[in-house]
Amino acid sequence: MAEAICVFTKGSIIIKSPKKPPNSLRMIVLVFAMVCGVFICLACLNQTNFGTSSKVLNVEINERHCRDYEVDRSQTPYVHYPKPETFSRAECACNPVRFFAIFSMQRSGSGWFETLLNSHTNVSSNGEIFSIKERRSNVTSILTTLDRVYNLDWFTSASKNECSAAVGFKWMLNQGLMEHHKEIVEYFNNRGVSVIFLFRRNLLRRMVSVLANSFDRYAKLLNGTHKSHVHSLEEADTLSRYKPVIDLSSLVTDLKQMDKTVLDALEYFSSTRHTILYYEDLVKNRTKLVDVQNFLRLLPMELTSRQVKIHKGPLSEHIKNWDDVNKTLRGTTYEKFFHNNDC
Repeated sequence: MAEAICVFTKGSIIIKSPKKPPNSLRMIVLVFAMVCGVFICLACLNQTNFGTSSKVLNVEINERHCRDYEVDRSQTPYVHYPKPETFSRAECACNPVRFFAIFSMQRSGSGWFETLLNSHTNVSSNGEIFSIKERRSNVTSILTTLDRVYNLDWFTSASKNECSAAVGFKWMLNQGLMEHHKEIVEYFNNRGVSVIFLFRRNLLRRMVSVLANSFDRYAKLLNGTHKSHVHSLEEADTLSRYKPVIDLSSLVTDLKQMDKTVLDALEYFSSTRHTILYYEDLVKNRTKLVDVQNFLRLLPMELTSRQVKIHKGPLSEHIKNWDDVNKTLRGTTYEKFFHNNDC
């Protein structure tokens, strides 16, 4: 409470009350007090969150630190620094990774080609992951699977994990790829995934290989075991003894359908970063493997595979009704397959 002020005058005492401060001054004091309170609260909060802020700052610094300024600017969308949830990349955290997918058809040399890629020290190609129907049952399942692969959280015997320089898998055209091509193209372009098309020019040889492999699934010619790929000449010789009979009534139609499927795939995924390979070229010219490594921006290495080719020599030695097949295709565009050996 304010004290009264006594004023003595001649003959009397006058008591005066002190003047109240003006309203504007009181408001200034009130605002100043509020500002001080807010400042103190913020200081406390900043002190509490210092550890978290430091971590965020470190992540941002590390992200900038990982950028490779020597990478050609046109390649920037295809250079990645994954942060796996299942393990730490440790000293390889700043090693750039390229994402890829091998698009092919069964019995077109994709298994052999993938073993060649995986012989590279820093390549992880994880096999035919969409052979499992559940993984390709819908677009959501497909994209979720792709996220795991390209985040390095997909583990197979081929995984190089923390120090991979290129990560991918092989995808057959009949495994949901064509049905959901629009969504997959969008994903690949957004994530910077490169496509390696691998096809076989001689579709008749591919047909022989498909029929022979299907037969062995049940016959199990190698001591009761089915093998799609072999690693010895003896095993290759055993499997090549089976000569399939080709259905003449649908032969030309089947070959045309194979052609169309390949052309459709090339059209659907033309907007992606891609390269086109043919099995026959890889067999005859190993410098094509250097081209593939350059496409993936890898340090070129000598690539090797233990797989052995099963069907060698002219087609006439591998088709039981060869004379009829010869007559059926004679004079058609597919007659060229008679003289096109890929061994």
